[in-house]
Amino acid sequence: MEAMRLIEASRRALARSQEPSDIVAEVWQSQALAQAIGNRLAIAGPQELRGEALDLSEVGGRGCGVLDAPGLGKESIRAARLTGIGQVYEVLTGLDELLGEVGIALVGVAMGAEDEGLYWQCMEAIDAADESRDRVLDMLRSLVVREQGLPEPDSAAGSP
Repeated sequence: MEAMRLIEASRRALARSQEPSDIVAEVWQSQALAQAIGNRLAIAGPQELRGEALDLSEVGGRGCGVLDAPGLGKESIRAARLTGIGQVYEVLTGLDELLGEVGIALVGVAMGAEDEGLYWQCMEAIDAADESRDRVLDMLRSLVVREQGLPEPDSAAGSP
């Protein structure tokens, strides 16, 4: 299944989730999808995105690792159905939106958590979602720079 369809399915499932356990399961699914998209782009994406894509994959994996994994079979894991990326810019924009929604959903779960363990899982997962989103935004900036034919910004240029 194309990445954009999986992202949209994840957004819909997250929006429908009401119970904290269901929300956490959907957050796990979203981070697994970020990891899979990162893997795919690191291997076969545009050259200028491969480093950040690898970072996205690692952070997505960490995002899954901080949450209690839902008891899903391989057929239930959306990321396992990823067959292609399609339009990279569109996919990264959709993933950015999904990760933003993940962060908001996690804040809601954390605020209502009666269990301290769940609260801290949510805090770590929020950090991972933010880091994933940062990697996605970095890749989007790289694509814009490439499209406009501008030189890549040199991070050392503005350093004292």
